[in-house]
Amino acid sequence: MITISAFRWVPPFAQGQVRDLRVRWALEEAGLPYKTRLLEQGDQDKSDYRALQPFGQVPILEEDGRVLFETGAIVLHIGERCEALLPKDSDARARATQWLIAALNSIEPHIMNVALLDLFYADQEWAKLRKPSAVEFAQRRLGALAKALGDKPYLDGARFTAGDLMMSTVLRIMPELARDQRLTAYVERCTSRPAFKRALDAQLGDFRNAA
Repeated sequence: MITISAFRWVPPFAQGQVRDLRVRWALEEAGLPYKTRLLEQGDQDKSDYRALQPFGQVPILEEDGRVLFETGAIVLHIGERCEALLPKDSDARARATQWLIAALNSIEPHIMNVALLDLFYADQEWAKLRKPSAVEFAQRRLGALAKALGDKPYLDGARFTAGDLMMSTVLRIMPELARDQRLTAYVERCTSRPAFKRALDAQLGDFRNAA
């Protein structure tokens, strides 16, 4: 049985955003059962957990003695067992991987830059000065993404892949930044998938149970 780590509770603004959601979604797409290892606050800093995840983050995936961390690596690992996430055709597979990495490297850091300014430093003068340029840069990246998406349903055309899973979860972090209607419709298209809804319900259910 696959086990993934997740927090038992996080503040309301983070609920539905914690990155174990991405792994839960991939597992739901693949039809792979899993259970959760729920961490209390502080558990992520204990030596036994840090031995598995050196940065103290969630999720990790454990299965048959194998331990993986980093959502990109985990989603790609799950995709090896699910053609809906990683197509068998080598070219399509490479493009799905490309877009997954683009989500994590070319888009997410710039969205998170703005999110961190808003969440943790909004009342500080340096953050007020920094925010306009951070927003401008993030929106330039999002504009380039919207242009690449164009009128296609998904990033590689008609077919949803692991690249779309990762990109749409990144865009959910601050939907107000993605003003282009093509991106708004794209996120809605991806997150209307039953597997996403099951994953989100499972994450939120864990938080409700801990309340």
